[in-house]
Amino acid sequence: MFEFLAQHNLTGLLLGICSFLIIGIFHPLVIKGEYYLGVRCWWGFLIIGIATGILSLLTDNFFWQTLLAVVAFSSFWSILEVFEQRERVRKGWFPANPRRHPSAKTKDDV
Repeated sequence: MFEFLAQHNLTGLLLGICSFLIIGIFHPLVIKGEYYLGVRCWWGFLIIGIATGILSLLTDNFFWQTLLAVVAFSSFWSILEVFEQRERVRKGWFPANPRRHPSAKTKDDV
């Protein structure tokens, strides 16, 4: 498969599509992680980032090196986004988890 991609100059295009999908997957992970776990979920993103970064260094295939590196740095970026998500929840742009936030109002309370 990789020979076909390289022969037809499609490797970059496939990497771009995969990068787009990876970033798209991390967006809801940040939202759900903050909702259910709070900002302490940043540890999970750190562990995933370090693990995939190390795997990227240990992999010989260029395609998989690149995808693992994209996952690693998307994880690292998600750490910042978790803390920014907390602020978005505080401002009321996203719902707060009523089980974690005693002051969070539900639709019935309004």
